[in-house]
Amino acid sequence: MTSTGGTQDSYARFAPDSLMLIVFNPVAGRRRAHLLWRVLDVLVANGVRLDLAETHGAGHAEALAREAVRRGEEMIVAAGGDGTIAEVANGLMGSCARLGVIPLGTANVLAHELGLPFAPKSVAAALAFGRTRTLWPGQANSSGGARLFVQMLGVGFDAHVVHNIPFPLKKVFGKGAYVMQSMRELARYRFPLVRLRIDDAETEAASVIISKGRLYGGRFRLAADAAPGDPGFSVVLFDMTGPCAAMMYGAALPLNLLGHAPGVRHIRAKRIDFLQNETIPAQTDGDRAGCAPLWVGDAPGPIQVVVG
Repeated sequence: MTSTGGTQDSYARFAPDSLMLIVFNPVAGRRRAHLLWRVLDVLVANGVRLDLAETHGAGHAEALAREAVRRGEEMIVAAGGDGTIAEVANGLMGSCARLGVIPLGTANVLAHELGLPFAPKSVAAALAFGRTRTLWPGQANSSGGARLFVQMLGVGFDAHVVHNIPFPLKKVFGKGAYVMQSMRELARYRFPLVRLRIDDAETEAASVIISKGRLYGGRFRLAADAAPGDPGFSVVLFDMTGPCAAMMYGAALPLNLLGHAPGVRHIRAKRIDFLQNETIPAQTDGDRAGCAPLWVGDAPGPIQVVVG
């Protein structure tokens, strides 16, 4: 049973004789692996059959999910951060399989966006009982293919930070590592203008965030008009450029003022084309995504996310 809109829920209790595949990213979840084992202990104690598959690099989570869909699995669970969730979502796109989430990443933006549980017993109960919400991902299209994202795509300074942040820094400081790396990159980044076409109107900005959800960087509010379960995007444009502007925007984020900061525009859109921005970095769901894509649009269809 599936829901038909972004605000509707459905229920599909996990069948006890079915196999629940857990796709675990040991890199994203290394700091919180103990939470995964506690969730699995609760599921096993309640008679759920599990198959734990670790990923070994970019794209492996998608391949594991796709193979599980071919086997007819009803639910594939992503245990990791937003990037792992996006890969698993891409693997089950076009199927009836539901997406479960065990949030183990640094920011866990989608989990906060959808109100997913974090306590191990609550996560296990959510996966077992299977109430779902509709999520309609976005898709970044480039000459190298398509890349799904479940929460947001960034082009500009935030993507430059994501491209250059060392993993040991994230491992030790978590979300604080992004603040530290941002300060280091202020003197290196040249802040080129991003040229783009939003539906039929051309414009430019210092940085761009194309968002499916309201939140950014964790629980911080950015795009109040976003609708994760519906087609389309909230495009957030940052017009002010340079290190001082980046510092001002960074200071506004933890105060939940970023979406209302000076020089910030919000536009609802169905399609975004990037124009001659081949050298400007991009990130999707907090992971490196090369340079600005050719264009961004809706994924082929929605998916059902288990929310508990």
